[in-house]
Parts: sequence; C-alpha cells; structure tokens
Amino acid sequence: MDYKDMNFKIFNGCDRGLCKKGCDRQNKQLNTYDWLADVPGNAESTDLVEVQFKNTRKGYYHNVNALDLKKGDIVAVEASPGHDIGVVTLTGRLVKLQIKKANLKSADDIKRIYRIAKQVDMDKYKEAKSREHDTMIESREIAKRLGLNMKIGDVEYQGDGNKAIFYYIADERVDFRQLIKVLAETFHVRIEMKQIGARQEAGRIGGTGPCGRELCCATWMKNFVSVSTNAARFQDISLNPQKLAGMCAKLKCCLNYEVDNYLDASKKMPSKEVVLQTVDGDFYFFKSDILAGLITYSTDKNFAANLETISGQRAMEIIEMNRNGEKPLSLEENGKNKKEDGPVDILSQDNINRFDKNKKRKKKARKPRPFNNQQENRNNQQNDQSKPKDDNKGQDNKSAE
Repeated sequence: MDYKDMNFKIFNGCDRGLCKKGCDRQNKQLNTYDWLADVPGNAESTDLVEVQFKNTRKGYYHNVNALDLKKGDIVAVEASPGHDIGVVTLTGRLVKLQIKKANLKSADDIKRIYRIAKQVDMDKYKEAKSREHDTMIESREIAKRLGLNMKIGDVEYQGDGNKAIFYYIADERVDFRQLIKVLAETFHVRIEMKQIGARQEAGRIGGTGPCGRELCCATWMKNFVSVSTNAARFQDISLNPQKLAGMCAKLKCCLNYEVDNYLDASKKMPSKEVVLQTVDGDFYFFKSDILAGLITYSTDKNFAANLETISGQRAMEIIEMNRNGEKPLSLEENGKNKKEDGPVDILSQDNINRFDKNKKRKKKARKPRPFNNQQENRNNQQNDQSKPKDDNKGQDNKSAE
C-alpha cells in the first residue's frame, strides 16, 4: 500500500499551531480547558461556538454554515453594525455550560458566524487595531477638556473599524453625552461606552500577583464577588491594607477562597472569650491555628507568659469540667506538659554565630633564636683580640725569669 498520497489527521497533539485539547492558555485570557475534546462527536453535538475578542470580552455564536472550526481559528462574526474578528476558544458541549454562566437573557443575543477570516478581513482588522492606542490617548485629553471625572482605561475597535468601544472607570455617575458627540466627530466611528470596575481593569491589563502566579481575574475568574475584611478576620490575617490589597488597590479576591473551610473548622473551636481554669491558675486565649485545631493559652491576659498549646478538643473538655465545678491539674490530659516537636525558631536560640567554626590558635613551641651573624662576628673579634694579649703576657714572664 502506498502511503504517500494518503492524508492523515492528528487528533492528539497540536493542530493549526495551537493545542487542540485546550491544555494551554493560547495567549488568551479566561481560556477554558476543553476536557471533552477527545470525546467522539463532541464538536458535532451543538452548533454553538465561544469566540473571544480583545482581552476578556467573549461572545457566543451559531455556526450556521457548519464550518469545520477548531480552537484557535480566527473567524468573522456578526456584529451591529458590520462584522467583528475574533478567535474560537471553545466548541462542543461545554459551550452550553459557559452560556449558563454568562446569564444570557435571550436567544437573540447569540448571533452568527459568517466565515473563517480571509486576508482582506485581517488587513482591515490590523489597521483598526493600530489606531487603538492613539485613540485612547486623544480621548483622555478630550475627557479632561470637558471636565469629566472619569478615566478611559482602554479602547477596542471592531474588526471592520466601524465601531469603537471605550472602557472607562468612574467613581460617580458621569454624563458623557457631550463626550460621545465629540468622540464621534473626531474619530468618525460609532461610539459605545462601557463602565468597568477596578478589578475588571486589572483583568484586562494583566500582571503577576504576590503569589508569583498570574492574576486570577486575568486567567480564569469571570464573576467578581464582593470581598470584605471579615474574610481576613475569620482566617486570623493581620488587617494590613498593604498586604490585603491586590493589583487593583482593592481587597484580594483570594481572601474568599478558603473562608468556608475556616468557618467550618472554627465551629469545632471554643470561644476566644472563655477562660480556662486549672489548679495551676487561669489561662487566657492567646492565638490559634484553626485548620490544625490547636489553641495557645497564656497565664496573662495582656501579654505572652507561660504559653501552652493544646488541641481544641482538649479545650472543650476543660470548659465542660469548669462548668461542673472541676479543675484539672493542668491543661494537658495527664497533668504534665508535653513538649511538642514543632518548628524551631532559629532566631530564638542563644547565639546567631553558633554555626561558625571556633578558630582556636594553637600555641607553637618557641624555638631558640639563632644568633645573628653580626653578633657572632663581634664575639669572634673579641676572642681574637683577647688571645694575643695573653700570649704577650706569657713572653714577658719568660724574659723576666
């Protein structure tokens, strides 16, 4: 059999430059992982298609022409007026679930897909996109001249260049009727104004959070729930505005992620106002680890003194004993304080130089100093001078005899 003229289609892997399974973000925000991509007949189960435009704007369309669409295809879709250019981000059964999350009010909001974008469509699209930055800068100057208390954060042109969407941020209600007239006369396009919040702006711009990951609002989060400082109190997080605020200068959305777990775990813990009475004395609440179920008590109400850590179950037992008029010997069950093998604070130890090696100087035995050459020469000269004198004395004595 000759395989040269046969056409093979790869189902697992990459097709058209992008991953077919949807396991990557594909340089698009709010990308949805298509875990039904390998299921046979998934794409043919519905004609609904999810199309994404600039940043986080998405739309849902009918594939009325039965086009062979895959994730990553650039398509021309119906718009009012004209047409728009977007990227296919999801096909198949999961699109229906996404439509439910989007809360589309009527079926009329779902429009049609015209065709896969041609080169002529892409040329118009690139020309329109090249004007966005200059339009945003000029529109900000116009709004400033009109004295409007608003900030234009982004501008998005439609694929055919007949319409422009201006995204703005304002704390108060703004009357921008005069602004729309001036913008229409300046740019000669249809104007649409959309108000967004600080969180939506951060999602459109993108960035990296303090956790080292991309912002949740720029990757997967669509619906923004109000966040309050009570979420930080339930988790025993210090109410430091600099640490609680995110890139949008609002409270971090991730404060709500684990609140439910902390609320469930806190039901098993005693109240912070309860004082534990023992034979050794009274113990006051100092701190707690809610998820671990541990509570630390202090013998003084105002500062840390004689800290002892026990489990929440043991604290409930002591409270029940105090209600019955009984006092245990100590907070521990057996009346003895157990030393827990917990994390050791390095800074609390004696000396921070304890890891340094002790450099002891070894005393070397002193060697006798050798006489200098000069000193030896002097001694030799003295000896030489003394010898002839002694010889002369001996000769004088002989002559006298």
